[in-house]
Amino acid sequence: MERPINIHAAKTHLSRLVERVEAGEEITLARAGRPVARLVPYRARQEPRRPGAWRGQVVIGPDFDEPLPEFESAIGE
Repeated sequence: MERPINIHAAKTHLSRLVERVEAGEEITLARAGRPVARLVPYRARQEPRRPGAWRGQVVIGPDFDEPLPEFESAIGE
């Protein structure tokens, strides 16, 4: 695995990094030596989305749209 590239250096050499990614390379970006993101080649979806593909796999509880109890609604304040 190649050494991560510092974000500051990546900003300076972004065009060059994008060329490397277009050639198939994956590049890890780091902040203070700690990996935080990856640049990877874009891959278009191979097949179109199918409506209903998750049918029967997702269950929504009957109380889904009920108001939250007071203690839970206070968390977002």
